[in-house]
Amino acid sequence: MVRTVAIGIQNFGDLIQKNYFYIDKTAFIKEWWDGGDSVTLIARPRRFGKTLNMSMVEQFFSIDYAGRKDLFEGLFI
Repeated sequence: MVRTVAIGIQNFGDLIQKNYFYIDKTAFIKEWWDGGDSVTLIARPRRFGKTLNMSMVEQFFSIDYAGRKDLFEGLFI
């Protein structure tokens, strides 16, 4: 099945639910958690996925998304 590359979608849930092409960056969650840092600076160029990654982290940890394991099925985390 061919997946569409979504341009400008910054909500992780929308991206996964609509089955858009997604490069799995969920390993970031484990790396960040295991690091135990009190502050994390994410400095990347424009259009590099910073907002999408923060949306992914929010949906992984937020109680508002409890029971939404389906968003992370088949991904690294």
